[in-house]
Amino acid sequence: MRKCVVCQENEDKRNLFRVVRSPEGEVFLDLSGKKNGRGAYISKSTACIENARSKKLLNKHLKADVPDDVYDEMSKLVQGEGK
Repeated sequence: MRKCVVCQENEDKRNLFRVVRSPEGEVFLDLSGKKNGRGAYISKSTACIENARSKKLLNKHLKADVPDDVYDEMSKLVQGEGK
C-alpha cells in the first residue's frame, strides 16, 4: 500500500504511478516501480494528475521541477493511449 500525494488515499502500488527523481536530478515516470531514486506516488486518475500539475505537488515532494511530458505521459496512459 502506498499513499497518493494528491488525494492522500492509500492504494495498492498497481493502482498508482511512481514518479522518480534520480540521484542525478532527472525526473521521470517509473512504470516498473523499481528505479533508484526518490519516488512519489499518484493515483491513476485524470483528476489527481491535473491537480498535481496545477498545484505543483510532485515538484514539492520530489524537490525538483517535474517536466510537463511526465504529466502528459500519465494522462495518455490513463486514457488508454499509452504503452
